[in-house]
Amino acid sequence: MDRPTLQTRREFLRTTLLGGALGWTLPSFLDMTIAEMARAADGSLLQVDTGKDSPILVVIQLGGGNDGLNTVVPFADDDYHRARPTLGLKQSQCIPITDGLGLHPNLGDLKALLEEGHLAILQGVGYPNPNRSHFRSMEIWQTASDADRTEPTGWVGRYFDNFCAGADASVGVVMADQLPQAFASRWPRGITLGRGSMQSAGAGEMSAGFGEPSDANAGSSIGELSGARRAHVSPLDYLEKVALDAQVATARVNRILSRRFGQPAYPVTPLARNLSVIAQLIAGGMSTRVYYASLGGFDTHANQASTHANLLAQFAGALRAFVQDLEAQGNLDRVAVLCFSEFGRRVRENASSGTDHGAAAPLFIAGGGLRAGLHGLAPSLAPQDLVRGDIPHQVDFRSVYATLLERHLKADSLPVLGRRFARLDLWPVKPH
Repeated sequence: MDRPTLQTRREFLRTTLLGGALGWTLPSFLDMTIAEMARAADGSLLQVDTGKDSPILVVIQLGGGNDGLNTVVPFADDDYHRARPTLGLKQSQCIPITDGLGLHPNLGDLKALLEEGHLAILQGVGYPNPNRSHFRSMEIWQTASDADRTEPTGWVGRYFDNFCAGADASVGVVMADQLPQAFASRWPRGITLGRGSMQSAGAGEMSAGFGEPSDANAGSSIGELSGARRAHVSPLDYLEKVALDAQVATARVNRILSRRFGQPAYPVTPLARNLSVIAQLIAGGMSTRVYYASLGGFDTHANQASTHANLLAQFAGALRAFVQDLEAQGNLDRVAVLCFSEFGRRVRENASSGTDHGAAAPLFIAGGGLRAGLHGLAPSLAPQDLVRGDIPHQVDFRSVYATLLERHLKADSLPVLGRRFARLDLWPVKPH
């Protein structure tokens, strides 16, 4: 079989590892791998990874900065309507959730999840000293850093390092062509099921691959996943192990996706398609702890109304179909779905019938066994209560992470987040 000439290390990584097609041999890296696994086995924090009963986190990134005020709408607030004379939604247009708050009219599927007890809406989530740059704010969310610091690893990657040592690469699965920065870790883990893989899956076989190391923001675009940066390890040190792991992961994914699990109908959208694949992998017993998907296009500086409405419909339809699928499987109580965006939008609409980059915004968590409903108060939109025209945050997003880690993933948040953050009342505390 002829192969293209490989001219660079990066080309080598992409053409071999992402294709998962090479037959690598074991001996040259056996000593390093066994030593690493032995160290991991000695760790008291290691979690047992069965694939059948362990908790699962699914992250959905709404890339570009979702307009929270036209998602969870304060329709009874006069300041809202003064700030948005054309974009503001009237009470008659909204799906009511309280006397003064409603959901965007295209979020009927989220209202159904609320009524079914499978959705929590957190008001005013953000962080101190917010940054309005897409790339920097997303970096802050993905690494769980303070606004004035940078971190070399991602918060999911640190979870892998501290609690999934010894797990194989498929402990993390990303529905994209490269790993998000949240997955950057000391010992990189995670496989990608990108656009090319998804297209080839219909022909009978899906290929899994590892995310390629990327230069800062290279190849990224607003609304898509940021590239991961691998910390403290050279690609040459684990190149052969990565190739072998990619082959093993490919075989497992293909085996599961070749089976049929009686899935309910999903909307015909890219996010829904990705979530249906994740649901299949969960039903098939993959030992994955964290899945990652995204929906881009939320950077609505101009002509926002129709674009935002369409995106919200895609998001809500895909999320509800996914939750219904998990519930039919009997896996819903194992899964928490975190839906976030890097920031909200400004309170005041701009001259282009859109909104500019803002700060705090609502965040959604779906799943089984959580305390569903609205958490937190609607933000005050009075000009004197805003910070440079933005909504100040009520909840630090790292409190959300801490709660997911400790209440759902059953992991100590301190090694992941570096310090303690308040935990939120999202899951009942069960006695040991």
